[in-house]
Amino acid sequence: DSVFADVKGLCRRGLTKPFDGPVQFVGNGRAEMSRYALFRADQPSGTAINMTHPLYTSPPLSGLHPDALFPQNLPSIVACHVLAPRPGETVLDMCAAPGGKTTHIASLMENKGLVIALDKSAARLKRLDENCARLGVDCVRSFACDGRKSLAAPSAESPAASAAVVQPPFPPESFDRVLLDAPCSALGQRPQILNSMPLKELQSFPPYQRQIFAKAAQLLRPGGTLVYCTCTLTVEENEGAVAWALQEFPFLFLTEQVPRLGQTGYVAGGLNVEQAALVQRFVAPVRWHQCMEQDMSGDIPVCSSSTPQPAQSSNSICAESAATNDCSASVDNDTIGFFIAKFVKKL
Repeated sequence: DSVFADVKGLCRRGLTKPFDGPVQFVGNGRAEMSRYALFRADQPSGTAINMTHPLYTSPPLSGLHPDALFPQNLPSIVACHVLAPRPGETVLDMCAAPGGKTTHIASLMENKGLVIALDKSAARLKRLDENCARLGVDCVRSFACDGRKSLAAPSAESPAASAAVVQPPFPPESFDRVLLDAPCSALGQRPQILNSMPLKELQSFPPYQRQIFAKAAQLLRPGGTLVYCTCTLTVEENEGAVAWALQEFPFLFLTEQVPRLGQTGYVAGGLNVEQAALVQRFVAPVRWHQCMEQDMSGDIPVCSSSTPQPAQSSNSICAESAATNDCSASVDNDTIGFFIAKFVKKL
């Protein structure tokens, strides 16, 4: 039988009339549970439908070697390699839960050094601790702390003479590297057929991101690396945030990213061509996001010529195909939407 997803969640238990709400075909399958078991049980569990011919053939990875693997999206993996942490360093993950990037950072450090993981949600932080224990990571120390409150007031002592990194708030210039995987509108997450986020909520993210970024910049040591990333598509949360940071913190500068598997950024939000060529954007190969992306003013452009375009750069793997948003010649870019910027603090 054909299997459809109820796009807007309008189908209710006990519905006797044919459902005529919006649906999305996901494949063919065989029912393993009766209608009674599915819709009458308070908490149904088990396999409801065995997908014999799914539309997407990616195998499930949940439960595969849980003590050794942590499945992540490709751009999330790239972000940690761009951060490039080294054994023995002190690294800050500012919005860490549930711990995919945190444990990856620890792995790249060979479990040597110190990784401070912050998250304002104690419940989500518990999952991070569980993931660290499951993977045998013991160089991570986690704290339930809002990143906006992670910086201690400056003291009369020099940064070198300040107290060691123990718990938040931390003295300025305490970390060799900082990862800010910022809370965002998550418009790049997939699968996502419909997003009903109110405009007011969408507009709330850039100010919040900038407050956390300000602390990250001050917690970074001279010569250190700060990686800012999001899983969203809006210019205001990506290129706009980078342009703001470069103006607000003249001691930071953009630098090349390795590896570079995504596209160059957009010449938009205050970034020029050279700056846009230094950031990475991952976008779905289908151009639906260009038609649906909502800007911060509330206008919804409809595939017009005003859609931001990626910068051309000889440094990008995707340079030759950037204008067409097609990186298929160099890498499978069928990923979630993602953005990465790498800053270095001047000595």
